[in-house]
Amino acid sequence: MASIRPLLAALLTLGASACATTPPPVSTALAPVEQRAPVTILISIDAFRPDYMGQGDTPVLDALARLGVRSTMRPSYPTLTFPNHTTLVTGLRPDRNGIVANTMYDPKRPGVRFYSKELESSDPFWWAESEPLWITAQKQGVQAGTMFWPGEEAAHGDVRPYDWIRFDPNFSSAQRVRAVTDWMRRPADIRPRFVVIYIDDVDKAGHKFGPAAPQTRESVRLVDGLIGTLKSGLDSLGQPVNLVIVSDHGMRAIQPERTVSLDRLLPRESYRLASYGPFATIDPVPGHEEQVARVLLAPNPNMTCWRKAEVPVRFHYGANPRVGAFVCQAAAGGEVMPGMPTSKGDHGYDPDDPDMTALFLVAGPAFRRDVRLPERFDNVDLYPMLARLIGVAPLSNDGDAATLAPLLAPTQRK
Repeated sequence: MASIRPLLAALLTLGASACATTPPPVSTALAPVEQRAPVTILISIDAFRPDYMGQGDTPVLDALARLGVRSTMRPSYPTLTFPNHTTLVTGLRPDRNGIVANTMYDPKRPGVRFYSKELESSDPFWWAESEPLWITAQKQGVQAGTMFWPGEEAAHGDVRPYDWIRFDPNFSSAQRVRAVTDWMRRPADIRPRFVVIYIDDVDKAGHKFGPAAPQTRESVRLVDGLIGTLKSGLDSLGQPVNLVIVSDHGMRAIQPERTVSLDRLLPRESYRLASYGPFATIDPVPGHEEQVARVLLAPNPNMTCWRKAEVPVRFHYGANPRVGAFVCQAAAGGEVMPGMPTSKGDHGYDPDDPDMTALFLVAGPAFRRDVRLPERFDNVDLYPMLARLIGVAPLSNDGDAATLAPLLAPTQRK
């Protein structure tokens, strides 16, 4: 043992010397930060009236308006959710995009009803008359993501958006925002460059409580905060974003005394009611054509009805086979119903009704701020601007590209 001790001492001395040796220098240089290209996010706040802003409930939207450009849009006829959301992403009015109402029939499928709240509404048959921008983008190499936008579940041939989620009413708006933010955490090659988000809290509150109710104001505050959360999340990722924030239509308070109860005018067995509310479409049951026409076309202070071929030209409506034989429009505040209304707010009124006016707000690096837009332009004009913004060739559409072209910075106007 004694002979081993000097050797151990020598090894310990050598080890201590090695530990005392200065380690090789470690680089403190940070990995290069990704220079992200801007993404475009189109947000629809269903039934958001432009006059909800500037009332102390929308600090985020008000700040974005100061940094960008704000105006208003005239919705397409009828002023309903599914027709106008389809118009926004196709540039085609409902009579041409095929989604002529939230509820409709097609002569090619007798007796089969399209109803926006049923899973069957995702059947590609109903959506085949037009192509949404996210499909065009995918075809042209621009990766797209859709978050609950009406029509996203329908495939167009074998093409779908890169990211999409089947609609679930229990999937909250906060979850939608978090999901889109998570998409942006991905590597560039699997990160969407064009995203659409649908948010329906304000619409739900407006229907249930009315547009001026405290509960509706609370929903406005909620959505404003969610947009702030989205923007903050993108900023933390260093992700530039071009935000396009719109609504599909406004909301009007219901006046129950102006309701037209169809069942008091016609026997229920004499007609088929597709849509009802401020906007209604009605087909007479065979053998009752004259009876239904006589009642519907008679003067009524709370309702105006037309044969589909005689709908006023300014509505651009009535040629599509899916439109009912008679189109009825309630007077402001009224409803055309089989019974009495259950909502305190509704939409579906004349697009020129000020309460139907839709929001338009843009902010981001692609937009100029020194631009004055028309005070109110048709919502079909949004599509050509969106197509140019995300770098795809637009399909034939009803919009006027000149309306919003001045918004885009010179680098975007190629």
